[in-house]
Amino acid sequence: MGKIKIGLMGFGEIGRDIYRLSTQLDDVDVTAISDIGKPEILHYLLNAEGLPDQKEVSIDGNYLVCGKQKTRMVKGIAPSDVPWDVLDVDYVIDTTQKYSTKEDMADHIKAGAKRVILASLPTNDIDAIIIPGINDDSAKASDVFISAGSATTNALAIMLKVIDDAFGIEYAMMTSIHAYTSDQPIRDRVAKDFRRSRSAAENIIPNISRATSFVEKILPKFAGKIDGSALNVPVGMGSLLDLSSVLTRIPDTVEEFNAAIEAGLNKIPDVAEVVHDPIVSSDVIGNRKSVVFDELATLKTKGRMVKTLSWYDNSLAQAARILDVVKIYGKLDGKGGNA
Repeated sequence: MGKIKIGLMGFGEIGRDIYRLSTQLDDVDVTAISDIGKPEILHYLLNAEGLPDQKEVSIDGNYLVCGKQKTRMVKGIAPSDVPWDVLDVDYVIDTTQKYSTKEDMADHIKAGAKRVILASLPTNDIDAIIIPGINDDSAKASDVFISAGSATTNALAIMLKVIDDAFGIEYAMMTSIHAYTSDQPIRDRVAKDFRRSRSAAENIIPNISRATSFVEKILPKFAGKIDGSALNVPVGMGSLLDLSSVLTRIPDTVEEFNAAIEAGLNKIPDVAEVVHDPIVSSDVIGNRKSVVFDELATLKTKGRMVKTLSWYDNSLAQAARILDVVKIYGKLDGKGGNA
């Protein structure tokens, strides 16, 4: 089977992590990158933030070169700007978070891509939202417009399903304690939202989260049972899912609860793990799992509520899941293989 050829629209944090991870795979090539930045600065950022085990990446004119992978860099602002067919791209991964409607995604198809995968949540109905470890088998060969969810959506879906399988969930409330993002100002300045006009480097900023509404679509049994919000905090990377669940069946002890959750997460080792050490946010940077369940942090009330904390690297983990989704569709198309 031939390699899956990817085009990246946007080369921010997640785009760069997708590229880095692709260099460690035998069945995926990043063929082209579209970004408004200068190639030499994009190359500089790629190396400045590299993974510990990253292969050397050089620049040759408008190409990034890593081993046998040679990636053309082009300047593109909108999805219709890039001739993906000329660049020999199979799937486009849009990491811009600007072009998230089905209509935007259709412009990538008109430009020659065969599928479009969003690195974020869509703003209207698309063909599929695939969360690896949860609904991999729902992917269909006819899907064209696809989302890999968000890092928070992946973490939330996994934790809800594992807890529900073990004890049943009547309802739940989550808070994503999230590293600040590139669209937040470092100094106070006017933005589209009052609170998000304040300095990300100096404040804990309450924010909305769309993760719960999308989990309800992915796992319909939770419709009307979950809600949540986010807090953006002055941390550059490394986020935390704080989930309070009211259970149907009550575990006798925290230890019983943790053992059941660990058993459930061990069934999906590619996307989840359990940590027994007293870690903090920086300890999860570089971890590719969607969920790092913090066993020491579990709390249980005398009633039926249990509170859990789960960590995730909100860029690298999401990049890894996006590539998982790429390979799921590659298999349907008879491309790729085992990395």
